Amino acid sequence: MTRTMAPKLPTIFLAACAVLLALAVPLLAGDPDMLQDICVADYTSLQGPLRVNGFPCKREANVTPDDFFFGGLAKAADVYSGNPLGSAATAADVEVLPGLNMLGVSMERTDFAPWGGASPPHVHPRATEILFVVEGTLEVGFVTAANRRLLGRTVRKGEVFVFPRGLVHFQRSVGPAPAVAISAFNSQLPGTQTVAVALFGAAPAVPTDVLARAFQIDGGVVENIKSRFRPK
Repeated sequence: MTRTMAPKLPTIFLAACAVLLALAVPLLAGDPDMLQDICVADYTSLQGPLRVNGFPCKREANVTPDDFFFGGLAKAADVYSGNPLGSAATAADVEVLPGLNMLGVSMERTDFAPWGGASPPHVHPRATEILFVVEGTLEVGFVTAANRRLLGRTVRKGEVFVFPRGLVHFQRSVGPAPAVAISAFNSQLPGTQTVAVALFGAAPAVPTDVLARAFQIDGGVVENIKSRFRPK
């Protein structure tokens, strides 16, 4: 009779590791789950620029109520002085609100000048955004990755619009009065990558020929656009 040999321990161990890794991969794109009540960011104990999924935690004995408070969203940003976009965002994320560390949420206020103040096409690589219009009227939209379809509409005071994580999206004021929007994110540090700045303002620069071919325009036009994004 043929005897079936049991798998060797290393084989079982490697298979188990593969299963655990497969289960963990979908979680890597988002913030990690909390393993304690609070983990207030300790900005003073950083060892170099490298951080993995958040800041080190303060000792709980050193935590104060102010670690969970941020008043920055109460003040309107200047969208006029030397501001070619006519918009400005004020973030309430873990970099200014230490109590958010490891909680996986953040907010942002964006102020828009009337008639055209715009938050240009950009992405948040680590978060879905839900936007609530506090004042004014916005034209908003995002582009799907599968078929490049623009899903957009007008959003007025008191209304909400959602931008899925990682998709290119924009907002623009279309009313005669300044607009204000409050956004919430399911990440403590959602990140913002503006498409134009990323492509034309990178350092070192993205090769001109690559951009010329991508946009099907002349290299001189690319160089002219790059000059507008170089540091002054």
